[in-house]
Amino acid sequence: MRELLDHLEAWYRDGRTFALATVVSTLRSAPRDAGAVMAVSADGVALGSVSGGCVEGAVYELALEVIGEGRPRTAAYGISDDDALMVGLTCGGTLEVYVEPVDPARYPEFPELIAALREGRPLAVATVVATPDPDRLGARVVVGPEREADGQASRAITVALRELLAADRTTLAHPDGDALVPVEALGVRQDEIVFVRSYVPRPRLLVFGSNDYAVAMARMGALAGFRVTVCDARPVFATAERFPDVDELVVDWPDRYLAGTRVDGRTAVCVLTHDPKFDVPVLVRALRLPLAYVGAMGSRRAHADRLVRLHEAGVTEAELALLHSPIGLDLGARTPQETAIAVLAEIIQARHGGSARPLSLTDGSIHR
Repeated sequence: MRELLDHLEAWYRDGRTFALATVVSTLRSAPRDAGAVMAVSADGVALGSVSGGCVEGAVYELALEVIGEGRPRTAAYGISDDDALMVGLTCGGTLEVYVEPVDPARYPEFPELIAALREGRPLAVATVVATPDPDRLGARVVVGPEREADGQASRAITVALRELLAADRTTLAHPDGDALVPVEALGVRQDEIVFVRSYVPRPRLLVFGSNDYAVAMARMGALAGFRVTVCDARPVFATAERFPDVDELVVDWPDRYLAGTRVDGRTAVCVLTHDPKFDVPVLVRALRLPLAYVGAMGSRRAHADRLVRLHEAGVTEAELALLHSPIGLDLGARTPQETAIAVLAEIIQARHGGSARPLSLTDGSIHR
């Protein structure tokens, strides 16, 4: 929803009711994950996507109905629909969509959600999307690491929501006493189901170096949704003119910056400096942190020399096994831009566990 923030904030601020359609469950080869959103204004402007085009028309019509009725609705779309070519998923998957009207009266917490997304603060929003009690449909609980649930949920439910938020999990769940039991789809139960949407800060991409490969890597990382930091100790190269679109540009020694910044298990580190006096100290530190990915650029000869230096610096074999070097997948890349794609592909593969093989040579589900 981040790419829609400016428009949604303006609609909300102006008091205009709009419909927010959210994918709450997917089965098989549905093209978008749970949490994907599409917004439709009362005057018919559509933003975002819930299916990449397969069922957007049907969801658009449902959104206009929801605005007119002023009540939330849910709908399921799949290849088994009677008119699959018109409102079904031709890819063969199934998705369920919850559509709710949004305005200051119906969604008073919306400004808080907008602010959290802009500021990079984690927030979990649990919404009742199926219930035997029509008055409960659309009831909402908002929880953050330090944000209490305004008395609407038990302490145990608040803790359960925080655990889902910490794990970056977006899921359907059934409240069972003081527990949240995950469920696959809306139609599997007849009692109340909530959709828990975890909003977490963008994963970080730390690029050490300021050469042409770093410029390309920063651009590609931002395009892929990372919060990009570029760090180099040389102010003549680490300039805003070279890196106009990064979230953070730092002039500092890489290892010193890494020691003082916050990272987590979703953070990727790319060391592109090509200079042992920068590379080795930052890699020693990075390989001992709980990161998603650590990669270093260089030829095979440079990699062999780097391994010797890292051994001499006390890095263990287990720590060295975490290093992606030479960096990137073998795509035959030559230009800085192609190389950045190869590196980003390896980061995505490490993050989601893909095989890195051509899909034409694999079978089974495309979406893990």
